[in-house]
Amino acid sequence: MFLDDFHTVAEGWIRITAAQASRFAKQMAGDYNPLHDPDARRFCVPGDLLFALVLARHGLSQRMTFHFRGMVGDDVPLTVEEHDDGSLRVVDAAGKAFLVVERGGAISHDAVAIEAFTRRYIAFSGRNFPHFLKPLLEENGVMFNPRRPLVIYDSMGFTLDALPDASLAVGFDGASFEVQGKRGEARLAFRMTAGGEPIGTGAKKLVVSGLQPYDAAVMDEFVEAFNRRKARYEAS
Repeated sequence: MFLDDFHTVAEGWIRITAAQASRFAKQMAGDYNPLHDPDARRFCVPGDLLFALVLARHGLSQRMTFHFRGMVGDDVPLTVEEHDDGSLRVVDAAGKAFLVVERGGAISHDAVAIEAFTRRYIAFSGRNFPHFLKPLLEENGVMFNPRRPLVIYDSMGFTLDALPDASLAVGFDGASFEVQGKRGEARLAFRMTAGGEPIGTGAKKLVVSGLQPYDAAVMDEFVEAFNRRKARYEAS
């Protein structure tokens, strides 16, 4: 499985080390959020890695909504519970849920199609910043605290008219941002096509905390630092 390098399974538990999570974020998603650095004070496993593991193990449904409930730390034992209503929960040994998945419709267990869907969604999702989020922040005159940037993956959902094959493509379909005091919610929409024909739509929600007035010079420096970190990693 293409996810083998990013997790291990021992005695029935899924385990993800900080190093594995960080490699997944950077290599698979192009996601350089400092929260996914192994030495980050508030390190967390990328939500897209949990998403990918759920699809690989339980299939791709026509309708799915992923609710992220908490931040998974380094090497936390996890399992995926399946409930009578078809929902899934990624929980730790104490039963704490980190991801709740609602699903409906037909289910595909085609490994090739699921890998294609996963790779293409993750490639889209990993472009949160600066590609999609920076213009939204600038348009709304706010920004996160550059010393403590906190952008949390809240949820994601999609609906497919038909289960896809390996030709599926995922594309950006517009964005919006709602300011709620010191907190903001970004909605990034996406569309899915197969053979050039539309087959589904979806959206992900990000929560941005610690909002402050937008400062173009500060944000430009933050983006430059982000790009330098990316270049250093790609060169290593």
